[in-house]
Amino acid sequence: MKRFNFVAQKQTHRQMKRHYSYMHVLVAVVLAAAVTACASIGRPQGGPRDEEPPKFVHSNPRPGQLNFQGNRISIVFDENIQLDDAFNKVVVSPVQTQPPAVSSNGKRVSIEMRDTMQPNTTYSIDFGDAIKDLNEGNVLDGFAIDFSTGETIDTLRISGMVLEARTLEPAQGMLVGVHSNLDDSAITTLPFDRIARTNQYGQFTIRNLKPGTYRVFALNDMNRDYKWDRSEDIAFYDFTVSPSIENIEVCDTFLRDDGTDSVVTHGGIKYLPNDVLLTWFNEGYSPQYMKDYSRPERRKVTLNFAAASDTLPVITIADGAHAGRHIDDWAVAQINPTRDSLVYWIRDTAVIATDSLRLSIKYLKTDTAEQLSWQTDTLRFFFREPKSGKKKKGDEEKDSVITDAFGVPQPKDFLNLTVSSGNMDVYAPIVFQADQPVDTFIESAIKLEMQVDTLWERVAVGPLTPDSLNPLMKSSVAVDWVPGAKYRISVDSAAVTGIYGVWNKPVQQNISVRDLSDYSNLVFNISGLVGDSVAVAPAAFVELLGSDDKPVRVAPVVDGRAEFKYLQPSTYFARLYIDANDNGKWDTGFMNDKLQPEEVFYYSKKLQLKKNWDIEQSWDIYEYAVDAQKPEAIKKNKPKTKKGDRTPRRDSDEEEEYDEFGNPIDGNNLYDRNDPNNLSNRRPSGNMNTGSGHRGQPLR
Repeated sequence: MKRFNFVAQKQTHRQMKRHYSYMHVLVAVVLAAAVTACASIGRPQGGPRDEEPPKFVHSNPRPGQLNFQGNRISIVFDENIQLDDAFNKVVVSPVQTQPPAVSSNGKRVSIEMRDTMQPNTTYSIDFGDAIKDLNEGNVLDGFAIDFSTGETIDTLRISGMVLEARTLEPAQGMLVGVHSNLDDSAITTLPFDRIARTNQYGQFTIRNLKPGTYRVFALNDMNRDYKWDRSEDIAFYDFTVSPSIENIEVCDTFLRDDGTDSVVTHGGIKYLPNDVLLTWFNEGYSPQYMKDYSRPERRKVTLNFAAASDTLPVITIADGAHAGRHIDDWAVAQINPTRDSLVYWIRDTAVIATDSLRLSIKYLKTDTAEQLSWQTDTLRFFFREPKSGKKKKGDEEKDSVITDAFGVPQPKDFLNLTVSSGNMDVYAPIVFQADQPVDTFIESAIKLEMQVDTLWERVAVGPLTPDSLNPLMKSSVAVDWVPGAKYRISVDSAAVTGIYGVWNKPVQQNISVRDLSDYSNLVFNISGLVGDSVAVAPAAFVELLGSDDKPVRVAPVVDGRAEFKYLQPSTYFARLYIDANDNGKWDTGFMNDKLQPEEVFYYSKKLQLKKNWDIEQSWDIYEYAVDAQKPEAIKKNKPKTKKGDRTPRRDSDEEEEYDEFGNPIDGNNLYDRNDPNNLSNRRPSGNMNTGSGHRGQPLR
């Protein structure tokens, strides 16, 4: 099936993403057009391989038939067929309370409508890619049939594409529907008027619409009620849509007997709009409740909630000698940033000694009206010491008091302190990790030395900084590293003391700092951020991605540039998002506020970075249509292909490497920072972000 070709128009940066034009190619309702074969695979015997999908022969009712009575539909093809996942792929409009029964036998497909057929209504049955021939599995993609129970049949259509907002992945098999009721509440209270499903390219066509005004949505309808629940994936179009038709001239090419082409022009119909772009998102909503609680250790209790919160629970001891004591009096809280995972380290020895600890926990919980209200639970936290076996010889010595050379008692257990690994990046700090909350950390007990010839010279370190995600147990110090140098770090005994009065043993770690020649540097010159009506470029960030499409580094766009220093040699990809609310992170959409997710753009080529390279690339975020930006190498939702077929590759995915100017590498234009005499390979001076700058056009 031919791909839709979205082409960006020159509008504001918001409108440019929403409006694209593309060729609308769909299988006709009356007759399914034969798909031209891409290749002919020879066989030793039996003739050429069948690569054509089944062809429509006839049906009852006929395509477009009026005044149809009954509830059974029969469709016949020219060869034996099979149905693939008909329950999910076949959709009927208007939506059915009871799903129809769809089956196949030989060349025939049968549909039994279980809902009562509505009078004076146009029905359409869209099979998507559910129909394929029995022997070769050739898919008849986009086949649909329509008929009416009245005197007229509705014929208007709305077409477009659905992508995932965060990753621009084509949404395969997603429900797309329209509402003629334009109230904001319709999406949550009423089923769709008419529906379709996206195909393997994310494309959709909603058929047989009446003239009127509609709102368009895409929905991952998990409970099959054709309405949106807040936990479901959703996409909405910013504007209402009024479908229409446009008379056009169509050119067909025929082959004459003498082998020359003959072009025939005739009238045709274009259904509009055919460029509706929907980007789906999930609000991340989950009803709030307590998922679980435990006491995995005598000195620790944990609480886990189903959703993020900005309010901590109120916890007190419920009974006994300590009844009424707030948890802050006898425990230290370790709280994750979203406050849905809480760990309390018990400090009070009397509370620690209690095997059965009853706590009163007052927390916010989602009620039946989906509102947060306070609820109080009284929960019991048990802990039993594991049974120990018979003491072995020497255990008595372990139980005795240990003292140092001065007779000072030493703990039987020590605080476990770990330091950063031995191979250090030039930009990385030294990280300290403890196995329990830290009470004190004596910074003067940290000693860093650098090897100079055969000597070790003391090096200054920055102040101790608690980790933003785990300040109780993790901290770091910044160091102005000398690339390629060797260091050693040592932490004196008892430099770190935990909340239970135990301290660390001496720690020493050798560190090797990577040399600058081990890295590659990457700069993007970004254009397209300033729209026609926007005076100042919006805030934006570039995410450098690994081969799994996950961010490995993030850099802000400053004066049209995003810079990544000290990158490990590897294969990278890039994604840019518009930080519309200027909070430094990508944000999802919110349906009730009619807030779209923040816009995302992909750099169309992969980047093969090697040691000691400086790479500079120009990136016009509107150079490619939105559905053509993401490289195939990291695209997960790829169209299925028949065995032996080769999926056409976009130019951006050719197995080529590029230099710092976006040009294909031919072995003679590498820029090596260690070769100052190679004048032909030096980066040119001046602004790379000019109209005549290097745009890194894909290879042909």
